[in-house]
Amino acid sequence: MTSDAPAPAPVVLDTAAGPVEHVDVGSGPPVLFVHGTPGGCDQGALMTRSLVDTHRVVALSRPGYRGTALTDGNRTPEQQADLAVALMDALGIDRFHVACWSGGGPSSYLLAARHADRVASVVALAAVSTSYQVDLRRRVALAEEKLLMNRFGSWLSGRLTDGAPRTAVKMLLSGEGDLSRQQVKELTGQVLADEEQRSFALGLFDTITGPRRAGFTNDLDRYASLDLPLEDVAAPVLLVHARADADVPHAHSVHAHDRLPDSRLVDLEGGSHVSAWLGPDAADVQAAVLEHLGAHGT
Repeated sequence: MTSDAPAPAPVVLDTAAGPVEHVDVGSGPPVLFVHGTPGGCDQGALMTRSLVDTHRVVALSRPGYRGTALTDGNRTPEQQADLAVALMDALGIDRFHVACWSGGGPSSYLLAARHADRVASVVALAAVSTSYQVDLRRRVALAEEKLLMNRFGSWLSGRLTDGAPRTAVKMLLSGEGDLSRQQVKELTGQVLADEEQRSFALGLFDTITGPRRAGFTNDLDRYASLDLPLEDVAAPVLLVHARADADVPHAHSVHAHDRLPDSRLVDLEGGSHVSAWLGPDAADVQAAVLEHLGAHGT
């Protein structure tokens, strides 16, 4: 899907675990994409544009995000793993790959552990794999993200991306990576000069604003204490993480790699939380993802 292609329309589907909002686009081996914190099916659609020419992508909105309501029956990562399987059941998809980013990690790992017969492989991009500890810097950043989840935040984000794209991209990269001012300046120029990366960077703002506060708050509450059964994930896992990630520390992927039975860890020098899509490593990461999916067919 090219950067100027229309975004797929979200659909709310009744499942055995309740109504689930999702987008379903492309054809080929199915891939379930699980978004971050915050996020939604729109974020999944944005992050999988490199897959839809060769794969059928199902991107859901986790509970508390957009059109999937947060209830007492879907708050935990375990419940959200089962909800994702219920969505795939309702779509008639038996076996599939799972790809996730950031806060999509806990329910994705649990899905692969709890439903091993359904998962062909896993791609974990800068994914949370253990207790998510929030330091002072990240606490300030999370407070700023919460401000975007209302009407004013949505308006402000739109004004910024439309009227000051360089400032918007610079803010994004500064917040997502432990980079020097010069590195941020150079990377901002590279992103703006690349049509696909520019489109992704500016589009990402729309996927973290609006009705997402309930899911965001629930994730932070649940992720403060995690003990995931990574040893029970039988599917092969591709892990990708930048060493300079300022959002989810690189140590999360090291932790997962040390405990998963079958995994490969791709370390990115420098970089940021969004290096899979923005920066000089993006093309290589996306090629590695396609190679991994192709090597472990459904």
